[in-house]
Amino acid sequence: MKIEDVVAPGTLARREQPVIAVPGGLVMRPWSAADAPAVYEAFQDPLLSRWHARGADSESEVLGWIEDWRASWAGERDAYWAVADAGTDELVGRIALKAMVLADGQAEVAYWTMPQARGRGVASRSVVALSSWAFGEVGLHRLELTHSMANEASCRVALRTGFAVEGTKRGAGLHEDGWHDMHLHARLKGDGPAASE
Repeated sequence: MKIEDVVAPGTLARREQPVIAVPGGLVMRPWSAADAPAVYEAFQDPLLSRWHARGADSESEVLGWIEDWRASWAGERDAYWAVADAGTDELVGRIALKAMVLADGQAEVAYWTMPQARGRGVASRSVVALSSWAFGEVGLHRLELTHSMANEASCRVALRTGFAVEGTKRGAGLHEDGWHDMHLHARLKGDGPAASE
């Protein structure tokens, strides 16, 4: 082989999905069926649903999502975590590595927060914790983060967590109100620490 895989196949699948500590009393943990009511509630929020193409019509539909999120770990295509209060286990958000290509050492970071958790740095702290794990434990080389150009809150999270602006992907995201230009940010393994680290 001319170029070795950046991360070997099986690196994730051969181990259990970890629980990752997030500063400020939070943890990233694998999803459970007990999270379905809170996820369903989250997707009833107009602000969250504005930025997602999918909507939740029932808790049973959400249970299907959770099963898919859990299965994606073994398939090494995506990795989804619930972000929860470390003391109470109350769900405060979701964070994920999506579209992983381990051989190329790349993935895309995606996240959302529960309405009651906004404005407390949950997304930023979770992105920093996930990035540290992805670069340090897994060995990924590049993480991307994209958001609608109209989503200023996500842009602030990206910048605060060290994801440099790389450009605009024109008409790349289909939302309920039509096609959105998407802002592309990225962070490399060798980049310095994020402002919030």
